[in-house]
Amino acid sequence: MTAPSRTERAVGALLGSAVGDALGAPFEFGPEGAFSARFPHPGHGGEMCGGGGWDPGEATDDTQLAVLTAESLLERGGLDLPDVFRRFQRWAAADPKDIGLQTEAVLSSGAPWDTAAAEHFQVSQRAAGNGALMRAAPSAVRFARHGREATMDAARRLSALTHGDPAAWEGTAVLHELIRIALTGTDPLTAVPATLTALHPDHRDRYTTVLSPGWHPDLATEFNGAVWPCLGSALWALRTTRSYEEAVRAAIDLGGDTDTVAAVTGALAGAVYGSAAVPLRWAEAVHVPLPGFGGRVLRAPDLRELGQRLA
Repeated sequence: MTAPSRTERAVGALLGSAVGDALGAPFEFGPEGAFSARFPHPGHGGEMCGGGGWDPGEATDDTQLAVLTAESLLERGGLDLPDVFRRFQRWAAADPKDIGLQTEAVLSSGAPWDTAAAEHFQVSQRAAGNGALMRAAPSAVRFARHGREATMDAARRLSALTHGDPAAWEGTAVLHELIRIALTGTDPLTAVPATLTALHPDHRDRYTTVLSPGWHPDLATEFNGAVWPCLGSALWALRTTRSYEEAVRAAIDLGGDTDTVAAVTGALAGAVYGSAAVPLRWAEAVHVPLPGFGGRVLRAPDLRELGQRLA
C-alpha cells in the first residue's frame, strides 16, 4: 500500500480532527465505553448518531475555531493574531451552541487581543483547559514547513490568545510539533523525547509523565478537559491502535471531554494515516456551522480544500 503524500496527511489532519469532534460530541461527559457499547462492531455504520444537542455529523466549537484559524492564516497570508482574535470574538458573539467557559470569558471581556487572556488568568488562576489544543490542526499544518521552532512558536502565540496559562501553550506546542513530524511520514511517537526537550522547563516534567509509553488515561490526576491529560489521552489512543478508526474509537471510549479528546486524536491519526484512512461514511456526514459568518456551513470537500491550501 502506497504511503500517503504530505498533502494527504495534511488533509487527514484537518478532516480527521473534524470527524473525531463530530463523532465524540454526543458522548461528551458520558461514561467510559459508551461508544463501543452502542456500536460494538467497527465498520458497521450509524456511528454519526447525533445527540446531546448535536445533529448527526455536526462539529462543535473545536472545529469551528479551527476553521476560523485556517481561514485567517490563508486570507492574511500568515499569522495575524489580532485578526484571529476578531474572528473568534465575532463567532462568540453569535451565541454558538457550545463555547468553553474560559474562552468565552476571554473573548467577551472587552480587553485587547494581546492582554485579554493574560488578564483573565491573573484573576482566575485557571487557564489550562484544552481549548487551544482542539483547534491546532490548521496552524500545525501551515507552519510545518518552517521547522520545529517556528511551528512551536506559532502554537504558543495562538494558544495565548485565549489561554493565559503557559501550560496550555506548551501542550499546544507539543501537538503542533508531533503533527509536523507526522506530515513527513515519520512516526510522531518516536519524536516525543526530542519534543519534550523543547518545552519550557517549568512544564517539561508534567508532559513527560503523560506522554510516556507507560502512561494510561486511568492515571490522570485531572479531568481530560485539562490540556495535559487530553494530550496524553490522544497519544495513548494513537499508541495503542493501528488505524484512524481504531484510534478515534479508543479516544471516545475514554469518556469525559470526548469531542475534544477525539478531535486531538483525529488530528494526529489523520496526519499519520492520511485522509483516505478517514472512513467515508463519517467524512460525508461532517458539517461545520460557523455562527456569526452568514450562515455558512462547511462540509468535507471544504475541509479537504483548506487542508490542501494550508499544506
